[in-house]
Amino acid sequence: MLMEKERIEIVEYGKKMSSAGLCKGTSGNISIYDPETGYMAISPSGIGYFETEPEDVVVMKLDGTIVEGNRAPSSEHGLHSVIYLNKPEARAVVHTHSIYCTTFAALNQPLKAVHYVIGGAGVSEIPCAPYCTFGTPELAESVKNTIGDSKAVLLQNHGLVASGPKLAKAFSLAVNLEFVAEIQYRALCIGQPCVLSDEQMAEVMVRFKSYGQPAKNNEKKDGMGY
Repeated sequence: MLMEKERIEIVEYGKKMSSAGLCKGTSGNISIYDPETGYMAISPSGIGYFETEPEDVVVMKLDGTIVEGNRAPSSEHGLHSVIYLNKPEARAVVHTHSIYCTTFAALNQPLKAVHYVIGGAGVSEIPCAPYCTFGTPELAESVKNTIGDSKAVLLQNHGLVASGPKLAKAFSLAVNLEFVAEIQYRALCIGQPCVLSDEQMAEVMVRFKSYGQPAKNNEKKDGMGY
């Protein structure tokens, strides 16, 4: 089975994503990209995360060609592909419909630096891509034109997309951005939140580079600790 390890990991993180409340029902999707083969493993369309087996995960090329798998791939495979094509460092993508991130997406408002963990995305503000119908090339193009230097982007009236150098990091970023969105929402319910300045966030991102345990052997530290 091609990309067996990656397919098993996608099944595992699909269950984590559902258990964490980042998605309802069969919504949301996960992928892992292997630049050496040019193959992307992506969760199947319309199958519950706790019903998905590794063989249900589809292996495909970034141009949409299916390489291995008997299931239809996620309808958002083009969205995942556009991130890999435009962010060479990305190796995994997590797309969620988490409540607080989607609330701000419905308002067409960015996430702001109300908490320093937003710096895990490499920016101090998470932009919101203009609305396009789900699963369309237009949505992928909207993300491409909006995401900039960020590792994540909101999708207007839709949800969140987060990327990372491995699936654990992409998932962790999605979790942390939902936390930021909840803090922003709750602060706005009381008053006007204090937003960290660009200078303060620049210092945070420098600190992130040395956060966590030292890299082992030839392992490269990814600088996304938070």
